[in-house]
Amino acid sequence: MDRPSETDGETGSGSETPIASSRGDTDDSLAIETDGLRKVYGETVAVEGLDLTVPRGVAYAFLGPNGSGKTTTMRLLTTLTRPTAGSARVLGVDIANRNPIARRVGYLPEESPLFVELTGREMLTYVADLRDIPTHEADDRIATLLDRFGLSSRADDRIESYSKGMRQKLALVQSMLHDPELLVLDEPTAGLDPRATRTIEDVIVELADRGVTIFLSTHVLSVADELADIVGVIHDGRLVAEGDPASLERRGQRGDERSLEAAFLSVTGDENADGWNDGSGAKTGESTDSPGEG
Repeated sequence: MDRPSETDGETGSGSETPIASSRGDTDDSLAIETDGLRKVYGETVAVEGLDLTVPRGVAYAFLGPNGSGKTTTMRLLTTLTRPTAGSARVLGVDIANRNPIARRVGYLPEESPLFVELTGREMLTYVADLRDIPTHEADDRIATLLDRFGLSSRADDRIESYSKGMRQKLALVQSMLHDPELLVLDEPTAGLDPRATRTIEDVIVELADRGVTIFLSTHVLSVADELADIVGVIHDGRLVAEGDPASLERRGQRGDERSLEAAFLSVTGDENADGWNDGSGAKTGESTDSPGEG
């Protein structure tokens, strides 16, 4: 995970407090497990009674309309915000325990956390130092990852000169520099050209093949369909559907039409689904999912 910020500590009206898990035993086969997870910002309920289980070693696509609770859920799971109620465990650790989770989880937020006055290499060296990665090990990892993402030739240029795709690839390198067991990716391919998108998708597949758990949100249906072992759909802060892509496509079948898009529209009851994209680039709206909006 990138350098943690202070938790916001918002708990709505203050009438509810996070509930410690009543489960005595943890399931080692699960990367993520939530129980009645709830998050309220003022009078806005961002996440409501979320019960989610994500097995280790899978790629899980977390889908939903704008403002449905995707980003808030990710911030809860990465300990960047506290729940109003309910509980969650990440890699068997309660989310109240930030440091053990931070060491084992990588997080790529939708807005890349980069210091643009630094060069790409300086940025990664800084992150490696924050994570106490030994210098020789960090240098090797940085060189390998820069090469894998096609950034080696620009590694010593300032980030402010990078394109959006280059910045996104650098931010992904930053999130995986410490070799995390779980990688949480918020819209990793948003706004990228096909070449940059393909590079990121290929790396996600490589990581999943190595046993890294991937938890990603996306508005691009083709990304979810191609990469995910399991798809979950969140709507109004609640999980409304879950299954492998094929089973969800069957659930949303309309006559001869059978697609993930049809399934999404079916379970959310939204025929216009703001921000939804079938992969053709024809989006109906830009993503505005944020901690304050769910």
